[in-house]
Amino acid sequence: MPIIKSAKKRVKTAKKAAIRNSKTKRTLKAALKTFAAKPSQKSLTEAQSNIDKAAKKGVIHKNKAARLKKRAAQQAKSSGVKIAKASKPAAKPAVKKAPAKKPAAKKKA
Repeated sequence: MPIIKSAKKRVKTAKKAAIRNSKTKRTLKAALKTFAAKPSQKSLTEAQSNIDKAAKKGVIHKNKAARLKKRAAQQAKSSGVKIAKASKPAAKPAVKKAPAKKPAAKKKA
């Protein structure tokens, strides 16, 4: 058991991070197994979403995430799943604002 106060805090935070990381890994593995068992568009998007979340949180490396997503897409294609392209929301046209006018300075008499 650590004696120094900062070391005690690190033990607590490390434990919290380990729990958070293990939860992310479990959801990732579950999503990949669900997709492998029954490939569908919904399970593919769920798996890819979980892969992205794990990579963003640093649980898996970004190159591993890319590899897993590529394999999932290949598996979906070979099983005949239609891969829907993500549609981007329509961008709003840029509106230029008029520059703010400053009130005139008062003259001192």
